[in-house]
Amino acid sequence: MADVVVVGAGISGVACARELRMAGIDVRLVERGHTAGGRMASRGLWDRRVDLGASYFTVTDPGFAAVVDDWSARGLAHEWTDTFCLLDRGDVSLKQGPVRWGAARGIRSLVEDLATDLRRDRHETTSLADLEEQVVVLAMPDPQARRLVGEHPVAEQLAREWEPVIALAARWQARTWDRVSPTGRFDGAFVHGDDVLDWIADDGRRRGDDAAVLVAHSTAAHAQAHLADPQAAGPSMLAALRDLLGLDEPAQTHAHRWTYARPAGERDLPYALAEGDRLVGVCGDGWGAAPKVETAWLSGAQLGRELAGRLSAT
Repeated sequence: MADVVVVGAGISGVACARELRMAGIDVRLVERGHTAGGRMASRGLWDRRVDLGASYFTVTDPGFAAVVDDWSARGLAHEWTDTFCLLDRGDVSLKQGPVRWGAARGIRSLVEDLATDLRRDRHETTSLADLEEQVVVLAMPDPQARRLVGEHPVAEQLAREWEPVIALAARWQARTWDRVSPTGRFDGAFVHGDDVLDWIADDGRRRGDDAAVLVAHSTAAHAQAHLADPQAAGPSMLAALRDLLGLDEPAQTHAHRWTYARPAGERDLPYALAEGDRLVGVCGDGWGAAPKVETAWLSGAQLGRELAGRLSAT
């Protein structure tokens, strides 16, 4: 038993655990899977890692920038692009924004790096009763946290709903889609006005190896209709992808379901924290101004610092 247990080894949970450990608090990180990462997930497909969850991350906060600078200095993360295509009912234009970052070994590798020295246990948590610690952090979406907390007072703060997404990865023998972009270089595309697809990422470009692999994300409505059988969503997603980019049949495909992919609505609070029979906090990308990787890191780090302050004062 530790002073604090953090359930969920995504970037918010790992950031929280690191803050606690740096403050001298004994912390245990619990995850049901074999590896850290959460929705910053990469899967081994076709002799490489393919990013199926978070597509990239941006940097604005100085604290997160210091973490990213360290990743960059060690060759773990790199700047990817600030320009994507916008595909809107047959029209193609360019959409510029902040610099997006990627990772050569898959975006999950960044969370794994942060979790390297943390004490981790693999365990399926079904309720707070499964945990002995009196201070608990749940680093996960609201619907998952609600199932664990039961009647604990923190449940009153967990009202945000989440939308599903199905990710479809597809591999071709050669790259043929750069011609779609007005610049002659395709990194990714936001899709407007399509019932099936919402976003397309060039996994070879963001990884830096130029592999002929694309990852498409469905609309929430299309995912909702196929939650029971995500593989059944594959044919329609592939048809939309081929139509949008003018592609032949791929060599291989893989579909992955994200039941809680992104939060709906808005919420500015950085985390939840409430007393009951024990102290329970909740963090993740569902807390803060926008659901981003940086938001998740900030939520976890801020909750970790708040808990460290409380525990150090007792």
